[in-house]
Amino acid sequence: MSSSETLSPEQAATYAEEMVRRSGTSFYWGMRVLPPERRRAMYAVYAFCRVVDDIADEPGDPKVQQARLDAWRVELDRLYAGGAPSDPVAWALQPAIRRFDLPKAEFEALIDGMEMDLHKRNVAPPLEELLLYCRRVAGAVGLLSIRCFGATEPAARELAIVLGEALQLTNILRDLGEDAADGRLYLPAELLDKHGIASRDPRSVLDDPRLPAVCHDLAAMARKRYAEVHALLKRCDRRRLKPAILMMASYEPLLDVMEAEGWQHPYRRPSLPKWRKLLLLRHLAF
Repeated sequence: MSSSETLSPEQAATYAEEMVRRSGTSFYWGMRVLPPERRRAMYAVYAFCRVVDDIADEPGDPKVQQARLDAWRVELDRLYAGGAPSDPVAWALQPAIRRFDLPKAEFEALIDGMEMDLHKRNVAPPLEELLLYCRRVAGAVGLLSIRCFGATEPAARELAIVLGEALQLTNILRDLGEDAADGRLYLPAELLDKHGIASRDPRSVLDDPRLPAVCHDLAAMARKRYAEVHALLKRCDRRRLKPAILMMASYEPLLDVMEAEGWQHPYRRPSLPKWRKLLLLRHLAF
């Protein structure tokens, strides 16, 4: 972590927003529909996610990377104890934590998930561990986000966890090639065994002709989660969850694209066609 001088709320918010803009995340437009104060809080949460994710993803000495994650745990302790932040992202988080009562445990859970990546607990993990990873890296973000959105009903909390899992499983199916290049293979061991794939080498698995069957089964799990989200939305204030709905609308159709392609080219990152992206604009108007 880098030290910083005292930042004004405006400077900190601008810093976090610039991080979001530079990231090119598809979630940016979901954040943009929020009122200013809530939008700034989401920028801060996303900036934190970006920082810790980059620590785990960057090549380097795992001991050094672990020390940097540990430093963020210390920074969280300082923030929640009322101390002065020592990082620009922490300055941006400070008002968001206070205004929307963001739970410290979810920031810590996200770091836990980054440590799973850092320490290579992501090569054909048992399904139970994969779902734990999804809960930590995606469910935690969802639970922080709904606080920023102002969605307080119990069903919204359940939706945040289920949608986080759905989005993360979709990411896994989309990023097979990129993950393999980094030595990662998030496809669960149970599905590989089910379809007779004994190898745990990421590239060997992606080259196996039985890979599409594994991906189809994981996609079915993701579709089940999306169906649960649609059911939960009926018990929530949809207006409060507009950013989440927009995020889902940009991800769920990816399953259609990937299933149509049949994972025949796993090293190629699929994306939505332009006409599907244009349809997302209608979600900005409801």
